[in-house]
Amino acid sequence: MSITDKPLDAVNEADFQSIIGSERETKTMEFKVSLPGNSDSDKKEFLYDVSSFANASGGHVFYGVKEENGIAAELPGLQIDNPDATVLRLEELIRAGIELRIPGIQIKPIPLRDNKTAIVIRIPQSWALPHRVRLGGSSRFYSRNSAGKYELDVSELRSLFVLSETRAEKLRNFRVERLSRIIADETPALLEQRAKVILHALPIGAFDSSANIDLTRITNIWNNDASLLAPLHSSSINGPRYNFDGVFTFSRTQEASNSYLQIFRNGSVETVNASLLREWEGRKQIPSIALEESLLRSSKRILALQKFLAVSSPVFLMLTLLGVKGYTMAVNANWDSEGHAIDRDILVVSEVLLEKFEADIDSTMRPLFDAVWNATGWSRSMSYDQNGKWSPQR
Repeated sequence: MSITDKPLDAVNEADFQSIIGSERETKTMEFKVSLPGNSDSDKKEFLYDVSSFANASGGHVFYGVKEENGIAAELPGLQIDNPDATVLRLEELIRAGIELRIPGIQIKPIPLRDNKTAIVIRIPQSWALPHRVRLGGSSRFYSRNSAGKYELDVSELRSLFVLSETRAEKLRNFRVERLSRIIADETPALLEQRAKVILHALPIGAFDSSANIDLTRITNIWNNDASLLAPLHSSSINGPRYNFDGVFTFSRTQEASNSYLQIFRNGSVETVNASLLREWEGRKQIPSIALEESLLRSSKRILALQKFLAVSSPVFLMLTLLGVKGYTMAVNANWDSEGHAIDRDILVVSEVLLEKFEADIDSTMRPLFDAVWNATGWSRSMSYDQNGKWSPQR
């Protein structure tokens, strides 16, 4: 596997050595023998590089690599006393010097022999285009082609604004199209006819023409850690099975399936459950703790799955509830308000953005939970304490 395809946590010195003499600088790859200095000109040059990748196709910058005629020729490494502090300096420079913020940038120091260090920066193709450098009076937009970075003109800037809107529209359209199929019972596994909880995890780059994961790796996951393929709130896992969209697993009762998980060829994941929300003695209730706990567990599994499949972050997490008109929130009886019933059949909750797979899922998911509680008459999810930690009262 190429160094550019490996999860960044798995990149090591051997991967850096593999590019020496074999890799050339391209639109998505650049080599630097030293880190940017502290002068304004050095900082601007660094920010021009980073923003140009984000405004184009994304890519990698390798520090500690000497190039000759555009080819990685040597790995002298960097003499760095505190690699973590260096990473923090670069991250802060990017945050302060580039507007809009670029989601999903990863920076990792790689230990080398002789106490040297190399650094790799992975910059995703951005969805929030375009990004400009704002430092020391500078206000410039850069992109990249095969010759390297270049400053954008007005017509190219206009195209990037349109492209950004197009990507956002593709994400929304994908969600709408999938919800339409679920409502029409066009699902990989036939679901019970009950209210449904739907979770989507859509990578930003899923709708680029080059997005295509290796579905054969699902077999390795099934053999080594099948729990990553578990559908939302499932007691069993059947599968995996190939279908037109990719691969899916499901959990089955005697009559029909109560949940499934669909992995799409572009790295997107959809999981649907039809047993979490049920009626008890004529009362339609949402089990608050069970719902949130199941969604948190499923989100963490899905993100681990996507990371294993070499899907690039950032990822949008989207929650939808179907068939929930008249449902109330089942909560602790000691709380003052009883809330009210949901006034519509479909709750399409606004998405949240997960910039990195290592992010705090509990806090990231909170706005989704708050929205569902709002729909049932509560001001927020009561499962979070004053410090913002998910700590429900059982």
